Parts: sequence; C-alpha cells; structure tokens
Amino acid sequence: MGENSLIEDAKSGNKEALERLIEKYAPLAFNLSLKLMRNYDDASDAAQEALIKVYSSIKKFKGKSLFSTWVYRITYNTCIDLQRKRKNNIIYEPDETIKDPKPLPYDEALSNEKKENIKKAINALPDKYRAAVVLRDIMGSSYDEVAEILRCPVGTVKSRISRGRDMLKEMLSEYMEQITPN
Repeated sequence: MGENSLIEDAKSGNKEALERLIEKYAPLAFNLSLKLMRNYDDASDAAQEALIKVYSSIKKFKGKSLFSTWVYRITYNTCIDLQRKRKNNIIYEPDETIKDPKPLPYDEALSNEKKENIKKAINALPDKYRAAVVLRDIMGSSYDEVAEILRCPVGTVKSRISRGRDMLKEMLSEYMEQITPN
C-alpha cells in the first residue's frame, strides 16, 4: 500500500493506516524536535505533542504539499509553541556522531571542541536564521519545503539561510584561526 493510499485511508477513519503513518513519521518529528529544542526530554514532549496533532487533524491534510512537509510544519509550530510557553530560545543539539574506535586523545579533544564551538555558534543565531539553517543544512529540507514550514517566500528563506551561514562563518572564523597551524 502506497503512502497516498495510507493517507486517504487514514483520512477516511482507518486507524490502522493512521497508526502506520504516525509510526513512519515519528522519527522525523523527533529528529526535528531534537534539533529545535533544548534537550532530549523537551524534544520527546514536542514530538509526542506534534504527532498527537497529526493524529487528530489528519482530515485537515489537503495534499497541497508533501505529507512530510505537513508533519514538519506541525512539529515546527509545536516546538515554537512549547518554547514560547517555557520562554526559552530554540537551540540546536547536534546528533551523536560515530566516532573512530580509537581516536588519538588530541584529535578527540579537537573534534569535541569543534563540535562545541559549532553548537554554540548555531545557538547564537537569531531564531529566524537558526530555524532556516537547521531545516535546510541539517535536516536536508528543500528551499520550497523550508518556505512552506516557515510560511515565508522562497526568496526570504534563501536570504535567511545565506545570512545565517554568513553569521556562522563570522562567528567561527576567529576560532578556526586559532586552531589552524601557521
């Protein structure tokens, strides 16, 4: 059964089809939440709330966008709402990366330092730039998807991503000069 059939069945009240969709998109909702929220627990709460909204509003899905984009939008809005309630900023938490089984201590320390500096730089971006950069560069969304999720024109998305990247380069340039051999 294809995704479009699942969506139509779910909209018609088929709970099994809806549960299959929720199961398929739960990792997507959680990953985006993790990148936008302060910590694992907040991300879990946001993803769960977003999926409840998907579950309860499936009949409102019009099919004008990809289903994944619709789920991203609901998840993004849920994260923003939770952040407003908690009066926190959206903060990017990088994914765990696979490490070399036996890295040299210096290399491991340098790698951890780089990750921490990148994380700090992303966290320092203003919300509108951080959201655009995270969605495009970290989540891999297309410009059109980011525009739909953020509800702004594609030109604005491209501008925010460009400006966000420039800000990151500027913030990280001094750090890079410090660690680069002469």
